[in-house]
Amino acid sequence: MEKNLSALGFMSGTSGDGVDTSVISSNGKDITNITYNRFDPYPTSLSNKIYRVRENISEMQDLLKYASDIEELEIQITNFHADIANKVSSEINFDLIGFHGHTIYHNPEQKISKQIGLGVDLSKITKKTVVYNFRHQDIKNGGEGAPLTPIYHLALIKKLFNENKVKIPISILNIGGIANITDIDKDFKITSRDIGPGNCLIDMWVRKNSDKLFDENGNLADKGKTDKFIFNQYLDNFYYSKIKSKRSLDTNDFDISFAKGLSLESGTATITDLTSEILSKKIGNNDIYICGGGRKNKSLINSLKRKINNKILFIDDLNVDGDYIESQAFAFLAIRSYLGLPISFPSTTNCKEPSIGGTIIKNA
Repeated sequence: MEKNLSALGFMSGTSGDGVDTSVISSNGKDITNITYNRFDPYPTSLSNKIYRVRENISEMQDLLKYASDIEELEIQITNFHADIANKVSSEINFDLIGFHGHTIYHNPEQKISKQIGLGVDLSKITKKTVVYNFRHQDIKNGGEGAPLTPIYHLALIKKLFNENKVKIPISILNIGGIANITDIDKDFKITSRDIGPGNCLIDMWVRKNSDKLFDENGNLADKGKTDKFIFNQYLDNFYYSKIKSKRSLDTNDFDISFAKGLSLESGTATITDLTSEILSKKIGNNDIYICGGGRKNKSLINSLKRKINNKILFIDDLNVDGDYIESQAFAFLAIRSYLGLPISFPSTTNCKEPSIGGTIIKNA
């Protein structure tokens, strides 16, 4: 019988609002238990610093230009994660930490994906084995470094399938800052790709034009009206020419300048409608289970439902908390990395062959 390991997984998402933490146990192939989930919001000062650094970095040279700001932020983010890990460790035991860090630049064409977070320091502070730097091997192997969660989506669906809770084929749509989809066919084969903006454009617009951080429940969008001229112009001039063919995306692939001059509500409505339109173009005919923060934006989900014919359901309906799929995934990826199992595949990241990823820092 294969031995189960327990791992704590971290996810600091594009929104920069805080850290999701989960603990799971697994043999690296099957999920035996999801034992713990929690969310810790960043202090406002740290969250604002993440936004500032992220907005300053639009090209590779900016990583050097803002190196001192990045270094300072990296230490703060690492310490914040370490505090959480130590708190969790006092409540529940785990063998490994899967540390995603925070993405500040992702450009697969330049073969670079920069997640800030000091794995060696995190291991020293927590006295735990840490797995981090998950994207490096995949990019080195010709992949785009993302999405990395599909192999966890597969394990989760297999578990739910064996419990007679789902049927296949099936798709999992994760709407975070960027939206990605994993399609699982009748033979449990997976294909995956980023399919468009998730929350990133809506959040960006709301932050720049109000004192809010996001459009709670889609309330602002519901009060506004889509500007059809801007909507059509954006699709023609930007989507079809620049992002349609990409497999992985970054927030730098998008901007909100096209909505300049619109009211807060109508800008939010237009961007929400555009987001759902882009997502709808990359969704197949499977039943879809949605996870990630974007599932709480009722305006976005209702707009998406109007544009596609297939059934949209929430992963929460299966008694799985949709807020923590990615933090659970990085716990799972840490276990697979530790056991020498591949975490990315030609059908998920476009790598040349299945790639074993994650730098392992063993606790001495």
